[in-house]
Order: sequence, then structure tokens, then C-alpha cells
Amino acid sequence: MDRNTIIGWVLIGAIFIGWMAMTNNYAKKEQENREQAQKEQVEARQEQAAQASMRDSLDSDELTLLKSNIKQFGGDSARIVSGQNSVSLQGDQIGGSLTVDGQHIDVADLMAGKVTNTRVNNDAVKALRALSDTYGKNGPLASKLKGTNQVVKLKNDSLELEISSKGGMITRATLLGWPSANLDENHKLNTVQKNLKPVEVFSPGDNTYSFVLNTGDRRFDTRDFYFTPRQLNDSTVEMDLDMPGGALFGLRYTLAKGGNYMVRMEIIQKNMATVVPTTISDMDFNWHQKMSRHEEGKMFEERNSTIYYQYAQSGGGGDVKYLNESSAKEEDMQDRVKWISTKNQFFSAALIADKDFVGARLKSVPSEKGTPEYQRYLKDLTISSSLDYSSTSARPASFFFYFGPNRYRILSNYDDMIAKYQTAAKSDAYKSLRLTRLIPLGWTLFRWVNTYIVIPVFNWLGSFIPNYGIIILILTILIKLVLSPLTYKSYKSQAVMRILAPDIQALNEKYPGQENAMKRQQKTMELYNQAGANPMGGCLPMLLQMPILIAVFAFFPSCIELRGQSFLWAHDLSAPDAIVSWSGQIPFITNYFGNHVSLFCLLMTATNILYTYLTMQSQAQSNSMPGMKWMMYLMPVFFLVFFNNYAAGLSYYYFVSLLITIIQTYAIRAMIKEDKVRAQMAANAKKPKKKSGFMARLEEAQRQQEAALRQQQKKNGKKRR
Repeated sequence: MDRNTIIGWVLIGAIFIGWMAMTNNYAKKEQENREQAQKEQVEARQEQAAQASMRDSLDSDELTLLKSNIKQFGGDSARIVSGQNSVSLQGDQIGGSLTVDGQHIDVADLMAGKVTNTRVNNDAVKALRALSDTYGKNGPLASKLKGTNQVVKLKNDSLELEISSKGGMITRATLLGWPSANLDENHKLNTVQKNLKPVEVFSPGDNTYSFVLNTGDRRFDTRDFYFTPRQLNDSTVEMDLDMPGGALFGLRYTLAKGGNYMVRMEIIQKNMATVVPTTISDMDFNWHQKMSRHEEGKMFEERNSTIYYQYAQSGGGGDVKYLNESSAKEEDMQDRVKWISTKNQFFSAALIADKDFVGARLKSVPSEKGTPEYQRYLKDLTISSSLDYSSTSARPASFFFYFGPNRYRILSNYDDMIAKYQTAAKSDAYKSLRLTRLIPLGWTLFRWVNTYIVIPVFNWLGSFIPNYGIIILILTILIKLVLSPLTYKSYKSQAVMRILAPDIQALNEKYPGQENAMKRQQKTMELYNQAGANPMGGCLPMLLQMPILIAVFAFFPSCIELRGQSFLWAHDLSAPDAIVSWSGQIPFITNYFGNHVSLFCLLMTATNILYTYLTMQSQAQSNSMPGMKWMMYLMPVFFLVFFNNYAAGLSYYYFVSLLITIIQTYAIRAMIKEDKVRAQMAANAKKPKKKSGFMARLEEAQRQQEAALRQQQKKNGKKRR
């Protein structure tokens, strides 16, 4: 056994001994932790038992506070009530009754210590404290904490509202005529497509908003109280909180008539200075929404769900921003905000303030995968802000709600609709709301293409063609026709390049290696000049089409007109046209590819591969970059992975566009005859060569590079010797 072997065994032994020592130490600590935990549990149980054996009672300060609350808020009957609990004051004696664990406890007996059961006694004392605390915090509104929830409905041709007396808020906003895609009541694909519920932008339990009044020592949150509903007419309802001393705080809702998604919300009040000091200048606003799913394609709906807002700006037109859609995000800003919206792929709820929001704290949290809520909800959204307030103003704040679709023609006219509806509003209060920013149409250039080209043409075609699959086909043809004069020369150059491919290949073989690179390039350029070809000509059509390709990439998944529209095998052009689906997950790519195969995406991929083949034919094969050929063919496969989960309308557009491109390529190739190109090349070769300034500079640069290369080769040769 040599020395290295001995050292190796010694090291292994040392490691083993160290590992054993660490394991024993870890086990010892684990045992100590278990013993400590058991000891703490025993002590906790003993403490709980000791507390249970101790009789609780109100101390002198609590008793004084309770009597004070009864005198201040008990009214003529000197009684405060919360649910089944009622406490009164006769002289200096406290009476009434409490309901604890189903038992009725006389308050006088409780105060006299006559409740023998210690646990019941302690629970009754807690209930008494809670009742006193409720009135201490809510004062004149404490009696409004309990009541019966009443729901008032308002309806026009497009929107149905349910307004609840609990909180005085809109609890349900139903968009008539917009079914929840193909999802059943369990938010799973409904293949029958019958009895589909209409979209609810607001749903009870999933949406709450409230105003918080600050008095200096109390905070009144409107969602805690029961309002009194007063329906003024068929389109207006008022939710009122009547308070002692003739004070009133209310919310008035007016639903616009006709096919309108507009709701006016006004805060009304009187004599509120007796409740809220005139020194208080702000009022808080809170909005919480668990955003429900409405679409079959969850991935894209999730990507387009977040909070949008517009900065307030004098004269209107402030910037529109939004929280990141793909991850949890929280933002706290101090700037004034004109409107705030919770927005998903196709529908939004926007609240537009007359006098702006003062700052805002916004939070968006995506639903966690694997949780019961993941199938039903997209995001958990929280909005906290404040508003200017005066207790002496009859209408301290007013708003417009928008509950409706993200449809460009509606959102672009919303400023004018408000102006017609609310003539008393300031002339600049609702200018340039830019609600169309709720529709993600891409960056500035691509948004411009969508706004001024794609959308107008799309809407014009939709005015007389009922089938949106045909509309997409015609739109694609029109785009190709507009670009055809610009792309003809490029396709012609590609056809010539295809004819020259054997000649270029021959030049590559005649001038091989890096040392002949400059000579090879020079001869190749001479060949191009003789044939009148432009090797960069093939890039021109792509550059010209890029703005439109990227613009429609943003347009089709956001186009609500395609929602629910069927074409051929696709039952919804705004969702993937799955022909095969499965429940399992494909490692690494499921988040992009999904768990299905889309037929239009397959057709797009096939035509893309064919187009790649045609393009490769027009290029000379080079041995210096053999992997480039396979890379070109792999690109369509990558597109298949990433586009498989996108809207069928988008894949259909790209499929038709590529198909037309292939037809154009074959047509132009048929027009370009090889014998004519060869004759032109021969004629150009006989003409005296007139070099352009660019070609002269290019040749001079080539000569300098060749000279530098020869010099480098000489130096390398001397070093080897």
C-alpha cells in the first residue's frame, strides 16, 4: 500500500468520523428541541386551564366607558344593540341581555357575578366588551352595523347592476350579450356551449369598494354599514346612512339609458359637519377585486389582467400606466390620478373621478398554481387611495363607472358620451381620458399602425361581412396588395439570386479558404452587378412588413370582435383552436405550448417551413456555416411552441400571409427566365464598367484588408522559422 493510498484512507476516515459527530450532534439538538416543544405545549395548556378557571369581569375603566357609550349613543331608550345583544342603562344600573353559545345571559346577573359557569361568564364579558368597543369605534353609526341586506337592480340594454344595502356598493355588474366564452359554472371548457352565463365584471363576494371617513378619533368604513335604499326612478337609486342629529351620508347611482355601459356615482351628504370636523380634508377609498376568469385561453387572459391608471394632468391627456401582469407587483405613488381600472383581456371596470384621486397604492398578486382558486381567479387586485373631502359640501365627490368590453370604438368615444351625459361637469374634467390604452395594441409605432390602419379597415369590413374568418382573409389580402409594389423588386431580386446560386457556388469552390475571402467577395459582387441583383433585396419585404406583423401580433389577441366567433374548425378565433388536448404537462415548454395542439398554428408552421425552403433555394450554400441551414428550419418549430397557445385568429392570419407570400414568390420566379438573366449578364459584361463611389470605396477597403492579411501571414511565417 503506497503513501497516497494511506493518505486517502485517512482522509476518508476523518470525513466519516466528522460526519458521525455532526449527525450525533444534530440528533441531540433535535431531541432537545422536541423536549422543549413538549414542555412549552404543557405550559401553554396549563396557562389556558388557569385562565379558564379565572373569572373575568369588566374593570372600572371598562365599566365607565360602557356607561358613557350607552349615554352618548343609546338615544332616548338608553340602549345600544348589536345583533342579539342589547345593553341598557337605568340610572346607574346596567341591564339587558346577551346571547352566548346559544344561551341568554341577563346582563344584571353578569354584573352581579351570578353566572356560575366560568367559561360562559368569560364569553359573556368578552361579548360585552365587543359591544362597547363597537359603539366606541363607530359612534352614531354603530346601529347601522346590523341589518337586513336589500338588493336593488338597475338595467338598460347593455348592463344590469345589483346594488346592495350592505356597504351601499355595486355588488354585481352583468354585461348583457357577452357570454363567458365556453366556460361552464366550474370554469372548465363547456363543449356543449349552452346555457352560458353572461360576463360579470363585478360579482358578489369577489368585488368590494368603500369610502372611509376620518373624524380624528374614528374611522367609518362604508362597507361595514347597512344603508337604506331609496329608488328615485327606474334608472337612479340612492343608498343612505341616516345618523343622529339629522346628518346623512349617501351614495347615488344613475345608470345611463340605452345600450350604454356608463354609471354615474355621486356622494351626497348633509349636516355631516356634526360627525366629521370641518378640519378633515380627505376621505379614503379602498377597492378589492378577485378577478374571475371569463375566457377559455387562461394563459393569455392572465397575461392581460392587471391594474391600469391615468395620471391627472391639467387639460387631460395624462400618461396611462399599468402594473406588471406577469408577477406580483406593488406600487405606491403620490401623484394625482384621474382614473383607475381593473382590466382583463376583454373587459374592464374603470372608476373615473371628477376631481382626481390623491395618490394611490396598487397591488396585483397572480393566483398561485395548485390552489383551489387557480382555476377560477386570475389575480387578486387591491387599490387604496384618497380623495379631497369637505364635510360642508353637498356633493364632495363624484365619479363615472365604466363596466364594459375593451372595444376600441366604445372606449374611444367615452369622453364624448360623458360630455353629453353630464353637461354640468367641467369642460376639461373628462378630456383625453385615453381609455383606449386599456387595449394593448403595442408600442407607439405599432399602436399607430393598429389605430389608423388595421382597426379602421377591420371595422369597415365588419360592417358588411358577418364572418370574421373571411374578414381576416380579406384584410390579409389587402395588406399584401398595398405592400406588393414595394416588395416586387425584392422578390424579383430573390428570383435572380436563385438563378445565380450555381455561379456563386462555383466561385466559393474556385476561391476557397479564409485567405481568398476578399477575392471571393469581390468576384461575387461583380456577378451581382452583371445580373442586376441585390443580395440584400430579400430583407426589404421583411423590413416593410415588420411593423404590420408586430402590430397584428398585438391586435388579434386583444380584438374583442373575434371573441366567440367561429370559423371552420375553430369555435373561438380569440382562443387557441385545439384539435388534440391532454391533461399532462410537457417539461420546460408547457407554460408556452400549453396542453393541446392548435391546427392553425400547425398550418402556419408548415407554410413557414416551406417558405424557408424556398428562401434557402435562392441562396448559395456555404460550407463555412453548415449549421445555419438547420437553424433556419428550426425557427418555424420555435414559432410552433410559442404560438400554439395564442389566438386562432392570429395563427390564421400568419398562415394566410405566408401562403400568399409563397404564391407571390412562385409567380415572380415564373416571370424571371434564366436565359434572359444570362443574356443580360453577358450584355452588362461587355459594357464599360463605371464604378460608383460606394464600389470604389468597397474595393479600396478590400485591397487594404488583403494587404494587412498578407503582412500578417509573413509575420507568422517568420515566427515559425
